[in-house]
Amino acid sequence: MIRLLHFLIAIAVLFSTADNLHAQKKKKKISQKTSTASLIHKSPPPPIVNFDSAGRPILECRSAILFDARTGRVLFRKNENEIMPVASTQKLLTALLVAERGNLDGFVVIQPEDTLAEPTKLGLRPGERYTRRQLLNALLIRSANDVALALARDHSGSIEAFAQAMNRRIRQLGGTVSNFVNPNGLPDERQFSTAREMALVARAAYFNRDLRPIMATREYIFRRNNGSEIFLTNTNRVLRSMPECNGMKTGYTIASGHCLISSAQRNGRHVIAIVLGSNKRRVWPESQALLEYGLERASAPAPAPTSSLPSLNILNKNT
Repeated sequence: MIRLLHFLIAIAVLFSTADNLHAQKKKKKISQKTSTASLIHKSPPPPIVNFDSAGRPILECRSAILFDARTGRVLFRKNENEIMPVASTQKLLTALLVAERGNLDGFVVIQPEDTLAEPTKLGLRPGERYTRRQLLNALLIRSANDVALALARDHSGSIEAFAQAMNRRIRQLGGTVSNFVNPNGLPDERQFSTAREMALVARAAYFNRDLRPIMATREYIFRRNNGSEIFLTNTNRVLRSMPECNGMKTGYTIASGHCLISSAQRNGRHVIAIVLGSNKRRVWPESQALLEYGLERASAPAPAPTSSLPSLNILNKNT
């Protein structure tokens, strides 16, 4: 009987030891996985933008231009005439046409064809009614492609007619090579522009009294007809990293790369930067570096040689 009792005690100790070893191994594996996950998900530091001997930022993007918004004087350029897709930055032109038409507190009734847009969309439903001002906020803050379709159809009757209006307006602003076929910037080989010509659009949008406050909005609550709310955060990260930044519009497709048109104001100086063909990590610091460079030089005497954008052709101008 005593031997049997000793045997049972020994078996119990053995299983207890095995359980402890298994628990320790499991804990070690979890610890290793957690450590590995931490390494995988830890965000790398933002890229550092270097400067040349003259103090100009060295950019890796395909194309860029920086200019004084008031005078149009170009402060920095890189391949500014390269023809390329510009993705959702062309929504600035869509917004400009809508704002210049006016009646922004009038309603747009959503049609079935307005909802046929991917991938970024607000989820508009046929029959819903929203003011043009509400839709402009969703367009410029969150870059909703279905909203662009609704505004374009409301403005011109069809996407094709609106594209013609876009091309007329860019010619009026001084553009000569741009061609647009849709209001949202989704890929189409017939659609393209340049940094310089998008600068013309950006400058007109910047001085539109209705658009500038929308482009500067960091967060917006879109209220749907059914009473629900959609919280929209501006896609422009420079608005959050640089206090002087006051707009404008992001863009991305595989063909265009990451694009950003951004603006800033300090002590009466206003500058606008266009960065096209960048990547996800560099588009923000490169845009911010350009804006900071421009704010230091916007009021300085123009170096020779220099160039200016064509005279600003706008209907509404803020001072």
